[in-house]
Amino acid sequence: MVKRKTALKIRQAHRYLGIFIGIQFIMWTVSGLYFSWTDIDEIHGDQFLKTEMKHPNFSGLGSPAEFSPEIEINSLQLKEVAGEPYYWINEEILQNARTGEIKESLSETEAVQVANQHMIDELEVTGIERITSTGEHHEYRGRPLPAYVISYNTSENIKAYVSEADGAFRTLRHRDWRWFDFLWMTHTMDYEGRDDFNNIILRAFSLLGLITVLSGFLLWYTSSPTIRKFTNKKKKKNKKKKAVASH
Repeated sequence: MVKRKTALKIRQAHRYLGIFIGIQFIMWTVSGLYFSWTDIDEIHGDQFLKTEMKHPNFSGLGSPAEFSPEIEINSLQLKEVAGEPYYWINEEILQNARTGEIKESLSETEAVQVANQHMIDELEVTGIERITSTGEHHEYRGRPLPAYVISYNTSENIKAYVSEADGAFRTLRHRDWRWFDFLWMTHTMDYEGRDDFNNIILRAFSLLGLITVLSGFLLWYTSSPTIRKFTNKKKKKNKKKKAVASH
């Protein structure tokens, strides 16, 4: 049986570990409950997007090779930008598919038109902003810049993001998504970029959590009356065997 002094040390270690990682355990539990009880489609904001997108048919399109023979084309995509056909060449050049004119950037008006093509009609635009940089915790982090942010008059604080370079509707963000993103950060413990599962803090707390659980089992073993009773009986049996053997 473990000595009383050793048992006290195990108890203290378990207590201090529990205090140290207890808050993080709570955040893991709360975030896990939130993830399991929420609809991921609603978190993505599908309820604010049109279910059916109408894509126009274009005619009278020219050839990008004829418009700009000096450009070596590695990739080519025909896309609609605010109702007009454009070629997205080599993922860096936006060219009008009818006139061959190179479009340097999207205007605010065109950005709103692109957003409105995707967002439901009930939403009212309240403002637009052009952003050129984002931090590691920004809700648009890791996506193409510059971009336009279109805000809508709702209690959910909805914002749509449209890329300035190619006129693509990139994503939308709203209140529930931001809560999800915050809880995701506390779950992964990536307080720098939010999306790295292999960070040192998470590894350290996971290891400490395992040690805490194991120390709890060990503490139960050292303080359990049943285990103590069983151990004492075993000791008595061994003493009797030794006494019989000595005679």
